[in-house]
Amino acid sequence: VQLVESGGGLVQPGGSLRLSCDVSGLSFDDYAIAWFRQGAEKEREGVAVISSSDGTTEYADSVQGRFTISFDDTKTTVYLQMNSLNPEDTAVYYCSSDSADLLRLDPTDFGLWGQGTQVTVAS
Repeated sequence: VQLVESGGGLVQPGGSLRLSCDVSGLSFDDYAIAWFRQGAEKEREGVAVISSSDGTTEYADSVQGRFTISFDDTKTTVYLQMNSLNPEDTAVYYCSSDSADLLRLDPTDFGLWGQGTQVTVAS
């Protein structure tokens, strides 16, 4: 089973990006998918999480109101829409799955990780 992220890149401050995470290989009935990020010389930080059972979400304070996590209609892809990006959002972004369908953002609760995608916000 793999999680595969895509959609990273270079964007100017104030711009937008949409990241995608292919979750089609997951076999749990109910689970949570979260996006994390890790900047240079920083700890991995939880950004957003979504429940597969009811679509409820939770966000880190640092991205609340700017980022949106969502499933596609078939629940094979999880998106992270990122708006109003600033240089502090620069990081490698990872998606991860939690077989417990809980809205939590502690990376130690998540067992399956993608390879990450780089997001750089710079002018």
